[in-house]
Amino acid sequence: MNRIFLSSEEVRVLQTLAAEIEGQYTSVDDPAFLIEVPVMAHEVPRRVRTSLNHFRHLESPSAHCLISGYPVDDSRIGPTPSHWKSREGISPTLREEILFVLFGSLLGEVIGWATQQNGYIIHDVLPIKSDENAQISTGSQQPIWWHNEDAFHPYRGDYVGLLCLRNAERVATTLAPVSPINLSSRHLKILFEPRFIIRPDDSHAEKNGGAQAEADDTADTLKSAYDHIRQMQCCPQKLAVLSGDPRSPFIRIDPYFMDSLDDDEAQSALNSLIRAIDANLSEVVLQPGDYLFVDNYRAVHGRKSFTAKYDGSDRWLKRANITRDLRKSRASRAACTSHIIM
Repeated sequence: MNRIFLSSEEVRVLQTLAAEIEGQYTSVDDPAFLIEVPVMAHEVPRRVRTSLNHFRHLESPSAHCLISGYPVDDSRIGPTPSHWKSREGISPTLREEILFVLFGSLLGEVIGWATQQNGYIIHDVLPIKSDENAQISTGSQQPIWWHNEDAFHPYRGDYVGLLCLRNAERVATTLAPVSPINLSSRHLKILFEPRFIIRPDDSHAEKNGGAQAEADDTADTLKSAYDHIRQMQCCPQKLAVLSGDPRSPFIRIDPYFMDSLDDDEAQSALNSLIRAIDANLSEVVLQPGDYLFVDNYRAVHGRKSFTAKYDGSDRWLKRANITRDLRKSRASRAACTSHIIM
């Protein structure tokens, strides 16, 4: 694992930097903050910058990077919210979110979705009582089956970040890099061909809450975003599961939301890949102050099931999606400065 433990001096520098930025901005969704954050990230301690830079460029075998040791004041952040919609005023975790975006900007640019969590850049990952058996991040009783984040979408992030604020239950995050995985040359060739279907996952469903329209033009744009999700749901295009260099491929997979195929040859290749990933799956128990970044093109991630208490003490993470190329989604964003994909 590519992991660094912050020193006391690095923590001091990061706390000072976060406090300074907190004095200028009240939300990480502020467009002005998102424009300036790549410059601010130059002040992150050099060892952290170096680690993330190496993670971005060298494609380490583990395909994930963990920064540990940032202190989270459990009393200051308050109880785990009962719902991600509970946001009012300035976030009690703004300092941690600022650092999250600073770290993420060393890998690319953070993005959000109009069809997820009110279009926020940073998502809350916490149990919601009505979702306990749902296959989304706000569930608990079901394991979240391993997957690439937003695998169905052409503008999916290159990286997914998870910031742990609370995890007293020691719920494990599951991880597996796609390489090395041994497959037959025939199966490997098939997986590089557009013969597979991935449908949108339930987190993008309208019933689970996307952005709230505040004006007619916003309502039209939001309707268009959901129409696009419905189109991908009812008429998905066939795509390849693997791409890039066959010796160290990129992966695009979400078995829970993939159709069974009439194509027996393709189904056999997919089943072989799923078995290989299952055999390669490992677990990491995130602790408060852990910042985990997963290469969304080279690894899958998931979560073990747990029993939520709904008493303010439950597991609470923040999630961020990061793209290396914001321009590729320009046709699906309202402005060149927007980080929200419609």
